Amino acid sequence: METSSFDFGMIGLGVMGRNLLLNMADHGFSVIGFDKDSAKADSLGSFASPGTIVKGVNSLPEMINQLKRPRKLMMLVPAGPIVDSVISDLLPLLEDGDIIIDGGNSHYTDTLNRIKFLEDKKIHFVGMGVSGGEHGARTGPSIMPGGDVKAWKELKPILEAISAKVNNEPCVAYMGKAAAGHYVKMVHNGIEYAIMQLISEVYDILKNVVGLSNDELHDVFKKWNEGELSSFLVEITADIFLKKDEFSNNRLVDMILDKAGSKGTGKWTSQDAMNLPVPIPTIDIAVAMRNLSVYKEERKSAAALYRPKTKMISKNKEKVIQQLHDSLFAATILCYAQGLSMLHNASAGLQMDIPLKDVVRIWRGGCIIRSSLLELFTTAYKKNLQLPNILLHKKIAALIKKKTASLRKVVQLSAAGKIPAAGLASALFYFDAYCSANLPTNLVQAQRDYFGAHTYQRIDKEGSFHTEW
Repeated sequence: METSSFDFGMIGLGVMGRNLLLNMADHGFSVIGFDKDSAKADSLGSFASPGTIVKGVNSLPEMINQLKRPRKLMMLVPAGPIVDSVISDLLPLLEDGDIIIDGGNSHYTDTLNRIKFLEDKKIHFVGMGVSGGEHGARTGPSIMPGGDVKAWKELKPILEAISAKVNNEPCVAYMGKAAAGHYVKMVHNGIEYAIMQLISEVYDILKNVVGLSNDELHDVFKKWNEGELSSFLVEITADIFLKKDEFSNNRLVDMILDKAGSKGTGKWTSQDAMNLPVPIPTIDIAVAMRNLSVYKEERKSAAALYRPKTKMISKNKEKVIQQLHDSLFAATILCYAQGLSMLHNASAGLQMDIPLKDVVRIWRGGCIIRSSLLELFTTAYKKNLQLPNILLHKKIAALIKKKTASLRKVVQLSAAGKIPAAGLASALFYFDAYCSANLPTNLVQAQRDYFGAHTYQRIDKEGSFHTEW
Protein backbone atom coordinates (compact mmCIF):
# COMPACT_ATOMS: atom_id res chain seq x y z
CA MET A 1 0.00 0.00 0.00
CA GLU A 2 1.06 3.62 -0.44
CA THR A 3 2.62 5.63 2.36
CA SER A 4 0.20 7.24 4.84
CA SER A 5 -2.72 4.99 3.94
CA PHE A 6 -3.63 3.31 7.23
CA ASP A 7 -6.39 4.63 9.52
CA PHE A 8 -5.13 3.24 12.81
CA GLY A 9 -2.02 1.76 14.40
CA MET A 10 -1.61 -0.61 17.35
CA ILE A 11 1.48 -1.08 19.51
CA GLY A 12 1.30 -4.40 21.32
CA LEU A 13 -0.19 -7.36 19.47
CA GLY A 14 -1.10 -9.61 22.36
CA VAL A 15 -4.59 -11.08 22.15
CA MET A 16 -6.33 -7.87 23.27
CA GLY A 17 -4.37 -5.58 20.93
CA ARG A 18 -4.67 -7.95 18.00
CA ASN A 19 -8.41 -8.48 18.50
CA LEU A 20 -9.17 -4.76 18.76
CA LEU A 21 -7.21 -4.14 15.57
CA LEU A 22 -9.01 -6.94 13.73
CA ASN A 23 -12.33 -5.57 15.01
CA MET A 24 -11.48 -2.23 13.40
CA ALA A 25 -10.56 -3.96 10.14
CA ASP A 26 -13.89 -5.82 10.16
CA HIS A 27 -15.61 -2.43 10.25
CA GLY A 28 -13.84 -1.16 7.15
CA PHE A 29 -10.80 0.60 8.63
CA SER A 30 -7.31 -0.07 7.34
CA VAL A 31 -5.08 -1.02 10.26
CA ILE A 32 -1.42 -1.63 10.98
CA GLY A 33 0.23 -3.16 14.02
CA PHE A 34 3.66 -3.39 15.64
CA ASP A 35 5.05 -5.69 18.31
CA LYS A 36 8.61 -6.23 19.52
CA ASP A 37 7.91 -9.92 19.07
CA SER A 38 8.31 -10.18 15.31
CA ALA A 39 6.34 -13.44 15.24
CA LYS A 40 3.22 -11.59 16.48
CA ALA A 41 3.63 -8.90 13.82
CA ASP A 42 4.31 -11.41 11.05
CA SER A 43 1.27 -13.52 11.92
CA LEU A 44 -1.19 -10.62 12.32
CA GLY A 45 -2.54 -10.88 8.79
CA SER A 46 -3.30 -14.58 9.18
CA PHE A 47 -6.00 -13.75 11.77
CA ALA A 48 -7.72 -11.15 9.56
CA SER A 49 -11.11 -11.63 7.91
CA PRO A 50 -11.07 -11.98 4.11
CA GLY A 51 -11.16 -8.65 2.28
CA THR A 52 -9.93 -6.57 5.25
CA ILE A 53 -6.79 -4.41 5.22
CA VAL A 54 -4.46 -5.56 8.00
CA LYS A 55 -0.67 -5.31 8.15
CA GLY A 56 1.94 -6.23 10.74
CA VAL A 57 5.33 -4.52 10.80
CA ASN A 58 8.56 -5.00 12.71
CA SER A 59 9.56 -1.40 13.41
CA LEU A 60 7.86 1.70 14.83
CA PRO A 61 9.09 4.06 12.09
CA GLU A 62 7.64 1.72 9.46
CA MET A 63 4.25 1.86 11.18
CA ILE A 64 4.26 5.60 11.89
CA ASN A 65 5.18 6.48 8.29
CA GLN A 66 2.17 4.60 6.96
CA LEU A 67 -0.48 6.23 9.17
CA LYS A 68 -2.83 8.93 7.94
CA ARG A 69 -2.57 12.33 9.65
CA PRO A 70 -3.40 13.11 12.35
CA ARG A 71 -1.93 9.76 13.28
CA LYS A 72 -4.11 7.64 15.56
CA LEU A 73 -2.27 4.95 17.45
CA MET A 74 -2.93 2.91 20.53
CA MET A 75 -0.70 1.21 23.06
CA LEU A 76 -1.81 -2.04 24.63
CA VAL A 77 1.26 -2.79 26.71
CA PRO A 78 1.71 -3.49 30.45
CA ALA A 79 0.98 -0.47 32.68
CA GLY A 80 3.87 1.36 34.27
CA PRO A 81 7.38 2.11 32.94
CA ILE A 82 6.78 0.26 29.66
CA VAL A 83 4.14 2.82 28.68
CA ASP A 84 6.61 5.66 29.27
CA SER A 85 9.28 3.78 27.32
CA VAL A 86 6.97 3.41 24.29
CA ILE A 87 6.04 7.12 24.47
CA SER A 88 9.75 7.99 24.51
CA ASP A 89 10.31 5.85 21.40
CA LEU A 90 7.35 7.47 19.63
CA LEU A 91 8.11 11.12 20.27
CA PRO A 92 10.84 11.58 17.62
CA LEU A 93 8.51 10.01 15.04
CA LEU A 94 5.32 12.03 15.68
CA GLU A 95 4.08 15.45 14.60
CA ASP A 96 1.85 18.15 16.08
CA GLY A 97 -1.72 16.94 16.48
CA ASP A 98 -1.00 13.21 16.47
CA ILE A 99 -2.95 11.08 18.97
CA ILE A 100 -1.58 8.46 21.36
CA ILE A 101 -4.06 6.25 23.22
CA ASP A 102 -3.15 4.22 26.30
CA GLY A 103 -5.67 1.37 26.30
CA GLY A 104 -4.15 -0.51 29.23
CA ASN A 105 -5.06 -0.38 32.91
CA SER A 106 -2.80 2.53 33.86
CA HIS A 107 -3.33 4.31 37.15
CA TYR A 108 -5.05 7.62 36.48
CA THR A 109 -2.29 9.64 38.19
CA ASP A 110 0.21 8.28 35.64
CA THR A 111 -2.19 9.28 32.88
CA LEU A 112 -2.41 12.84 34.28
CA ASN A 113 1.38 13.12 34.22
CA ARG A 114 1.56 11.87 30.63
CA ILE A 115 -1.14 14.29 29.49
CA LYS A 116 0.82 17.23 30.92
CA PHE A 117 4.10 15.96 29.50
CA LEU A 118 2.72 15.55 25.97
CA GLU A 119 0.65 18.76 25.97
CA ASP A 120 3.83 20.83 25.70
CA LYS A 121 4.87 18.72 22.73
CA LYS A 122 1.48 19.26 21.03
CA ILE A 123 0.65 15.55 21.09
CA HIS A 124 -2.83 14.47 22.17
CA PHE A 125 -2.85 11.76 24.84
CA VAL A 126 -5.98 9.76 25.65
CA GLY A 127 -6.33 7.43 28.63
CA MET A 128 -8.93 4.87 27.63
CA GLY A 129 -10.48 1.99 29.54
CA VAL A 130 -11.51 -1.09 27.57
CA SER A 131 -13.69 -3.81 29.10
CA GLY A 132 -14.87 -7.07 27.66
CA GLY A 133 -11.85 -9.34 27.65
CA GLU A 134 -10.46 -11.05 24.58
CA HIS A 135 -13.86 -11.92 23.13
CA GLY A 136 -15.22 -8.42 23.69
CA ALA A 137 -12.19 -6.85 22.00
CA ARG A 138 -12.93 -8.87 18.86
CA THR A 139 -16.71 -8.57 18.78
CA GLY A 140 -17.49 -5.32 20.64
CA PRO A 141 -16.18 -4.05 23.98
CA SER A 142 -17.31 -1.26 26.26
CA ILE A 143 -14.89 1.63 25.70
CA MET A 144 -14.17 4.47 28.14
CA PRO A 145 -12.07 7.29 26.62
CA GLY A 146 -11.40 10.52 28.49
CA GLY A 147 -9.28 13.64 28.31
CA ASP A 148 -8.72 15.59 25.13
CA VAL A 149 -12.06 16.47 23.48
CA LYS A 150 -10.43 17.23 20.13
CA ALA A 151 -8.81 13.81 20.12
CA TRP A 152 -12.13 12.19 21.10
CA LYS A 153 -13.83 13.75 18.08
CA GLU A 154 -11.15 12.32 15.79
CA LEU A 155 -11.43 8.86 17.37
CA LYS A 156 -15.22 8.78 17.75
CA PRO A 157 -16.13 7.22 14.35
CA ILE A 158 -13.71 4.32 14.85
CA LEU A 159 -14.57 3.70 18.50
CA GLU A 160 -18.32 3.86 17.92
CA ALA A 161 -17.98 1.39 15.05
CA ILE A 162 -16.07 -1.25 17.05
CA SER A 163 -17.88 -0.95 20.39
CA ALA A 164 -20.66 -3.19 21.64
CA LYS A 165 -24.18 -2.03 20.79
CA VAL A 166 -27.28 -1.98 23.00
CA ASN A 167 -30.54 -0.89 21.34
CA ASN A 168 -28.33 0.24 18.43
CA GLU A 169 -26.48 2.63 20.78
CA PRO A 170 -22.68 2.29 20.84
CA CYS A 171 -21.18 1.37 24.20
CA VAL A 172 -18.60 4.14 24.07
CA ALA A 173 -18.82 7.77 25.20
CA TYR A 174 -16.59 10.60 26.33
CA MET A 175 -15.95 9.96 30.02
CA GLY A 176 -14.76 13.42 31.04
CA LYS A 177 -11.70 15.59 31.41
CA ALA A 178 -8.07 14.66 32.02
CA ALA A 179 -7.66 11.05 33.18
CA ALA A 180 -11.40 10.34 33.46
CA GLY A 181 -11.24 7.36 31.09
CA HIS A 182 -8.78 5.44 33.22
CA TYR A 183 -10.51 6.57 36.42
CA VAL A 184 -13.88 5.21 35.27
CA LYS A 185 -12.23 1.92 34.22
CA MET A 186 -10.53 1.68 37.63
CA VAL A 187 -13.87 2.01 39.44
CA HIS A 188 -15.46 -0.40 36.94
CA ASN A 189 -12.85 -2.96 37.97
CA GLY A 190 -13.48 -2.26 41.66
CA ILE A 191 -17.19 -2.99 41.17
CA GLU A 192 -16.17 -6.12 39.26
CA TYR A 193 -14.06 -7.30 42.23
CA ALA A 194 -17.01 -6.76 44.57
CA ILE A 195 -19.65 -8.55 42.49
CA MET A 196 -17.31 -11.51 41.93
CA GLN A 197 -16.78 -11.71 45.70
CA LEU A 198 -20.55 -11.68 46.32
CA ILE A 199 -21.13 -14.45 43.78
CA SER A 200 -18.36 -16.57 45.34
CA GLU A 201 -19.93 -16.19 48.80
CA VAL A 202 -23.37 -17.20 47.50
CA TYR A 203 -21.71 -20.20 45.83
CA ASP A 204 -20.05 -21.11 49.13
CA ILE A 205 -23.40 -21.09 50.95
CA LEU A 206 -25.21 -22.98 48.17
CA LYS A 207 -22.52 -25.66 48.12
CA ASN A 208 -21.59 -26.03 51.78
CA VAL A 209 -24.78 -25.08 53.62
CA VAL A 210 -27.55 -25.95 51.15
CA GLY A 211 -25.54 -28.88 49.78
CA LEU A 212 -26.00 -28.40 46.03
CA SER A 213 -24.01 -30.39 43.48
CA ASN A 214 -22.25 -28.74 40.55
CA ASP A 215 -25.12 -29.67 38.24
CA GLU A 216 -27.59 -28.14 40.69
CA LEU A 217 -25.41 -25.04 41.02
CA HIS A 218 -25.41 -24.71 37.23
CA ASP A 219 -29.21 -24.96 37.18
CA VAL A 220 -29.62 -22.31 39.90
CA PHE A 221 -27.33 -19.75 38.30
CA LYS A 222 -28.73 -20.44 34.83
CA LYS A 223 -32.25 -19.80 36.14
CA TRP A 224 -31.11 -16.66 37.94
CA ASN A 225 -29.53 -15.34 34.76
CA GLU A 226 -32.89 -15.60 33.01
CA GLY A 227 -34.50 -13.17 35.48
CA GLU A 228 -33.66 -9.96 37.30
CA LEU A 229 -30.11 -11.16 38.08
CA SER A 230 -29.30 -11.36 34.37
CA SER A 231 -25.66 -10.36 33.94
CA PHE A 232 -22.43 -11.48 32.32
CA LEU A 233 -20.89 -12.62 35.60
CA VAL A 234 -23.91 -14.72 36.61
CA GLU A 235 -24.04 -16.18 33.09
CA ILE A 236 -20.41 -17.33 33.07
CA THR A 237 -20.74 -18.64 36.64
CA ALA A 238 -23.46 -21.03 35.46
CA ASP A 239 -21.18 -22.24 32.66
CA ILE A 240 -18.22 -22.80 34.99
CA PHE A 241 -19.96 -25.54 37.00
CA LEU A 242 -20.31 -27.77 33.91
CA LYS A 243 -16.69 -27.65 32.75
CA LYS A 244 -14.92 -30.99 33.19
CA ASP A 245 -11.26 -31.20 34.19
CA GLU A 246 -9.10 -32.78 31.50
CA PHE A 247 -6.71 -34.30 34.07
CA SER A 248 -9.25 -35.94 36.37
CA ASN A 249 -12.85 -37.10 36.52
CA ASN A 250 -13.84 -34.02 38.51
CA ARG A 251 -15.36 -30.70 37.52
CA LEU A 252 -12.66 -28.14 36.88
CA VAL A 253 -13.97 -25.66 39.48
CA ASP A 254 -13.25 -28.23 42.20
CA MET A 255 -9.64 -28.63 41.04
CA ILE A 256 -8.75 -24.91 41.09
CA LEU A 257 -6.69 -23.73 44.07
CA ASP A 258 -8.45 -21.13 46.24
CA LYS A 259 -5.76 -18.47 45.88
CA ALA A 260 -6.95 -15.42 43.92
CA GLY A 261 -4.81 -13.27 41.67
CA SER A 262 -5.20 -9.56 40.95
CA LYS A 263 -3.64 -6.86 38.80
CA GLY A 264 -4.03 -4.00 41.26
CA THR A 265 -7.04 -2.06 39.96
CA GLY A 266 -9.23 -3.14 42.88
CA LYS A 267 -6.57 -1.99 45.31
CA TRP A 268 -6.28 1.34 43.49
CA THR A 269 -10.05 1.82 43.79
CA SER A 270 -9.91 1.26 47.56
CA GLN A 271 -6.91 3.56 47.99
CA ASP A 272 -8.39 6.39 45.95
CA ALA A 273 -11.78 6.10 47.63
CA MET A 274 -10.05 6.69 50.97
CA ASN A 275 -8.32 9.74 49.51
CA LEU A 276 -11.59 11.33 48.34
CA PRO A 277 -12.98 10.16 50.95
CA VAL A 278 -15.89 7.92 49.88
CA PRO A 279 -17.05 4.70 51.61
CA ILE A 280 -16.86 1.61 49.36
CA PRO A 281 -16.72 -1.21 51.96
CA THR A 282 -17.81 -4.04 49.67
CA ILE A 283 -15.07 -3.23 47.19
CA ASP A 284 -12.61 -2.92 50.08
CA ILE A 285 -13.56 -6.31 51.49
CA ALA A 286 -13.35 -7.93 48.05
CA VAL A 287 -9.74 -6.76 47.79
CA ALA A 288 -9.04 -7.92 51.35
CA MET A 289 -10.53 -11.38 50.73
CA ARG A 290 -8.36 -11.86 47.65
CA ASN A 291 -5.37 -10.89 49.78
CA LEU A 292 -6.45 -13.29 52.53
CA SER A 293 -6.85 -16.12 50.04
CA VAL A 294 -3.12 -15.98 49.30
CA TYR A 295 -2.31 -17.16 52.85
CA LYS A 296 -3.32 -20.74 52.06
CA GLU A 297 -0.88 -22.48 54.41
CA GLU A 298 -1.78 -20.21 57.33
CA ARG A 299 -5.46 -20.80 56.68
CA LYS A 300 -4.91 -24.55 56.69
CA SER A 301 -3.07 -24.29 60.01
CA ALA A 302 -5.84 -22.13 61.49
CA ALA A 303 -8.48 -24.58 60.26
CA ALA A 304 -6.65 -27.44 61.97
CA LEU A 305 -6.36 -25.40 65.17
CA TYR A 306 -9.92 -24.03 65.41
CA ARG A 307 -11.73 -26.84 63.54
CA PRO A 308 -14.67 -24.81 62.19
CA LYS A 309 -17.60 -27.00 61.16
CA THR A 310 -20.18 -25.97 58.61
CA LYS A 311 -23.61 -27.44 59.23
CA MET A 312 -25.73 -28.23 56.19
CA ILE A 313 -29.43 -27.48 56.30
CA SER A 314 -31.92 -30.27 55.61
CA LYS A 315 -35.14 -28.26 55.38
CA ASN A 316 -36.47 -25.25 53.46
CA LYS A 317 -33.75 -25.46 50.80
CA GLU A 318 -35.86 -23.75 48.14
CA LYS A 319 -36.63 -20.92 50.57
CA VAL A 320 -32.91 -20.41 51.31
CA ILE A 321 -32.07 -20.48 47.59
CA GLN A 322 -34.64 -17.71 47.03
CA GLN A 323 -33.19 -15.72 49.93
CA LEU A 324 -29.73 -16.09 48.37
CA HIS A 325 -31.11 -14.85 45.04
CA ASP A 326 -32.62 -11.79 46.70
CA SER A 327 -29.46 -11.19 48.74
CA LEU A 328 -27.24 -11.27 45.66
CA PHE A 329 -29.62 -8.92 43.86
CA ALA A 330 -29.67 -6.39 46.71
CA ALA A 331 -25.95 -6.61 47.40
CA THR A 332 -25.14 -6.17 43.71
CA ILE A 333 -27.12 -2.93 43.64
CA LEU A 334 -25.22 -1.84 46.76
CA CYS A 335 -21.90 -2.56 45.00
CA TYR A 336 -22.89 -0.39 42.07
CA ALA A 337 -24.11 2.28 44.50
CA GLN A 338 -20.70 2.44 46.17
CA GLY A 339 -18.74 2.61 42.90
CA LEU A 340 -21.04 5.16 41.27
CA SER A 341 -21.00 7.30 44.41
CA MET A 342 -17.21 7.29 44.16
CA LEU A 343 -17.41 8.48 40.53
CA HIS A 344 -19.91 11.20 41.51
CA ASN A 345 -17.53 12.56 44.13
CA ALA A 346 -14.42 12.19 41.97
CA SER A 347 -16.16 14.01 39.12
CA ALA A 348 -16.26 17.21 41.16
CA GLY A 349 -13.37 16.62 43.55
CA LEU A 350 -10.87 15.81 40.81
CA GLN A 351 -12.47 18.18 38.26
CA MET A 352 -13.15 15.45 35.71
CA ASP A 353 -16.81 16.19 34.92
CA ILE A 354 -17.68 12.51 34.57
CA PRO A 355 -21.15 12.04 32.97
CA LEU A 356 -22.64 9.23 35.04
CA LYS A 357 -25.60 8.79 32.71
CA ASP A 358 -23.14 7.91 29.94
CA VAL A 359 -21.02 5.72 32.23
CA VAL A 360 -23.91 3.41 33.12
CA ARG A 361 -25.22 3.53 29.56
CA ILE A 362 -22.00 2.26 28.01
CA TRP A 363 -21.59 -0.41 30.71
CA ARG A 364 -24.83 -2.06 29.50
CA GLY A 365 -23.01 -3.97 26.76
CA GLY A 366 -19.61 -5.47 26.09
CA CYS A 367 -18.12 -5.03 29.56
CA ILE A 368 -17.56 -7.52 32.37
CA ILE A 369 -20.05 -5.88 34.75
CA ARG A 370 -22.85 -5.58 32.22
CA SER A 371 -26.17 -6.32 33.85
CA SER A 372 -29.88 -5.74 33.31
CA LEU A 373 -29.70 -3.41 36.34
CA LEU A 374 -27.81 -0.86 34.27
CA GLU A 375 -30.98 -0.04 32.31
CA LEU A 376 -32.56 1.08 35.58
CA PHE A 377 -29.47 3.09 36.55
CA THR A 378 -29.47 4.77 33.12
CA THR A 379 -33.07 5.87 33.67
CA ALA A 380 -32.21 7.16 37.15
CA TYR A 381 -29.35 9.36 35.92
CA LYS A 382 -31.37 10.65 32.98
CA LYS A 383 -33.92 11.92 35.51
CA ASN A 384 -31.30 13.43 37.81
CA LEU A 385 -27.85 14.10 36.35
CA GLN A 386 -26.51 15.04 39.80
CA LEU A 387 -27.87 12.04 41.70
CA PRO A 388 -25.21 11.52 44.42
CA ASN A 389 -26.18 7.90 45.13
CA ILE A 390 -28.51 5.58 43.23
CA LEU A 391 -30.00 4.44 46.57
CA LEU A 392 -31.80 7.81 46.64
CA HIS A 393 -33.78 6.94 43.49
CA LYS A 394 -37.33 5.87 44.38
CA LYS A 395 -37.56 2.85 42.04
CA ILE A 396 -34.23 1.51 43.25
CA ALA A 397 -35.28 2.11 46.85
CA ALA A 398 -38.44 0.07 46.24
CA LEU A 399 -36.36 -2.85 44.92
CA ILE A 400 -33.94 -2.72 47.83
CA LYS A 401 -36.77 -2.63 50.39
CA LYS A 402 -38.13 -5.90 48.99
CA LYS A 403 -34.80 -7.69 49.23
CA THR A 404 -33.05 -6.56 52.42
CA ALA A 405 -34.98 -8.92 54.70
CA SER A 406 -33.48 -11.81 52.74
CA LEU A 407 -30.03 -10.26 52.92
CA ARG A 408 -30.30 -10.08 56.72
CA LYS A 409 -31.36 -13.73 56.88
CA VAL A 410 -28.46 -14.81 54.69
CA VAL A 411 -25.91 -12.83 56.71
CA GLN A 412 -27.29 -14.52 59.85
CA LEU A 413 -27.17 -17.92 58.17
CA SER A 414 -23.59 -17.45 57.01
CA ALA A 415 -22.44 -16.30 60.45
CA ALA A 416 -24.13 -19.26 62.15
CA GLY A 417 -22.68 -21.64 59.57
CA LYS A 418 -19.15 -20.16 59.80
CA ILE A 419 -19.20 -19.12 56.13
CA PRO A 420 -17.04 -15.99 55.63
CA ALA A 421 -19.63 -13.96 53.71
CA ALA A 422 -17.83 -10.68 54.34
CA GLY A 423 -18.97 -9.09 51.08
CA LEU A 424 -22.66 -9.72 51.72
CA ALA A 425 -22.29 -8.48 55.32
CA SER A 426 -20.41 -5.34 54.26
CA ALA A 427 -23.09 -4.52 51.69
CA LEU A 428 -25.81 -4.86 54.33
CA PHE A 429 -23.95 -2.75 56.90
CA TYR A 430 -23.17 -0.08 54.28
CA PHE A 431 -26.87 0.10 53.54
CA ASP A 432 -27.80 0.31 57.23
CA ALA A 433 -25.21 3.04 57.85
CA TYR A 434 -26.24 5.03 54.78
CA CYS A 435 -29.87 4.92 55.93
CA SER A 436 -29.05 6.00 59.51
CA ALA A 437 -29.94 9.60 60.26
CA ASN A 438 -27.78 9.26 63.37
CA LEU A 439 -24.59 7.24 63.74
CA PRO A 440 -22.58 6.61 66.94
CA THR A 441 -19.80 8.78 65.53
CA ASN A 442 -20.62 11.42 68.13
CA LEU A 443 -18.85 9.16 70.64
CA VAL A 444 -15.83 8.86 68.31
CA GLN A 445 -15.63 12.65 68.15
CA ALA A 446 -15.84 12.86 71.94
CA GLN A 447 -12.99 10.34 72.24
CA ARG A 448 -10.86 12.25 69.72
CA ASP A 449 -11.41 15.49 71.59
CA TYR A 450 -10.69 13.79 74.94
CA PHE A 451 -7.26 12.39 74.01
CA GLY A 452 -6.17 14.77 71.28
CA ALA A 453 -8.12 18.02 71.54
CA HIS A 454 -9.32 17.47 67.97
CA THR A 455 -12.56 19.45 68.63
CA TYR A 456 -16.10 18.53 67.67
CA GLN A 457 -19.22 20.16 66.24
CA ARG A 458 -22.50 20.48 68.12
CA ILE A 459 -26.07 19.72 67.09
CA ASP A 460 -27.35 23.02 68.48
CA LYS A 461 -24.66 25.57 67.57
CA GLU A 462 -22.38 26.43 64.67
CA GLY A 463 -18.63 26.18 64.99
CA SER A 464 -15.96 23.90 66.47
CA PHE A 465 -15.69 23.17 70.21
CA HIS A 466 -13.20 21.65 72.64
CA THR A 467 -13.85 20.43 76.18
CA GLU A 468 -11.44 19.83 79.04
CA TRP A 469 -12.70 16.33 79.79
